[in-house]
Order: sequence, then structure tokens, then C-alpha cells
Amino acid sequence: MIKNILFDMGGVLLDFDPKRFVERLDLGAEDETVLLREVFHSAEWTCLDRGSMTEEEAFASMCRRIPERLHAAARELFDNWDRPRLPLAGGYELARDLSENGYALYLLSNAGRRHGSYWPDLPVSKFFGDRLMVSAYWGLLKPEAAFYEKAFSLFGLDRSECLFIDDSPINIEAAWRVGLDGIVYHGDPALLRERLREKGVGI
Repeated sequence: MIKNILFDMGGVLLDFDPKRFVERLDLGAEDETVLLREVFHSAEWTCLDRGSMTEEEAFASMCRRIPERLHAAARELFDNWDRPRLPLAGGYELARDLSENGYALYLLSNAGRRHGSYWPDLPVSKFFGDRLMVSAYWGLLKPEAAFYEKAFSLFGLDRSECLFIDDSPINIEAAWRVGLDGIVYHGDPALLRERLREKGVGI
């Protein structure tokens, strides 16, 4: 019986679209490609999610590959990608309904330490309380099996009573491999509710 719903954050509850973040700088396609590649698609960004680099260390390392004329734009992008913070449609309502129906909600997110500065400002956060596992604080990343195992032990969860929602098929496949059922979210709130009901979730 499902008692706990585990949520990814970016792409499920929060809009995280690096291409859009870069395009709003309006620098032209060539420079935007450089910034997208060297900031969001960099190894340093993954290090931030793992918590193995500070933001200043990561930014300095990125800048060694970015033309100096783009450093100011890179700084603006790096410092302010999370503003404005845009919740994804349907996420708040789904979390509210699940919470009201007696399900405990947990956040399992690959995110850097900055997470603590913006997550509390999202209205949906009130349904999660302190049931948060953010990768940077544990040195673990999805889809590593150790990430999921840590979540089970951290919260004292029985994996057979849990269902995980993530927009990454790789993360869901990894969850399956440790005995955690899951649903790939494709950006359709109505379809997600249908999939939840198919799993026996009262929603």
C-alpha cells in the first residue's frame, strides 16, 4: 500500500529550463550556446549538485573556458538563474490533494546548497516540511543507488510503501533497480494523476 509520495523538484514542481534562462540574456545564438554548454551542461554544475565544489570554485572553473567578454553575462546567469522562481502548473494542486488525502510527501532532488534559499519561498514547500533530501548535503546524486538507499534510511521509509515521481527516465529506472516504484513525469498534470490512480494512489 502506497503511503509516501517522493517528488523530484526541477521539471516536476519547479520550472528548470536552462535554455530559457540563457535566451533571456538575448546575446545571440552563438554566445548563448557557449553559456549553456559551459554553465549548465558543465561538470562543475554536477559538482555543485554533489556539493563537491563551492559556487565560487565552480564559477571560476567555468570562466576558464568562457571568453572574457562573456564573463559578466555568465555571472548574471550563474547568480540569477533561479529568479524568478516559477512553479510548474499542477504541482501545487497535486501536492495539496495528496497531503489532504493522508500521503506523506518527500523531496528527493539533485540540487546545490543554494536550494535552501529558494525552496522555502515556493508555496508547494509547505506540504513537505523537513522531509527533504537534497543531493549537495549528502555527496550523492540520482541515479546512484546510494542516493535512494540514503533516502530510505534517512526517513525510515519502507520502499514498498513509496512511489517516486521524476521527469528523468534514467532516475526512475534507477529507482526500479532498488525496489522503488516510480512514474516518469512528462509535463502533463492530468496524465500524472491518471498514472497515480493506476498505482492505487487515492487522488
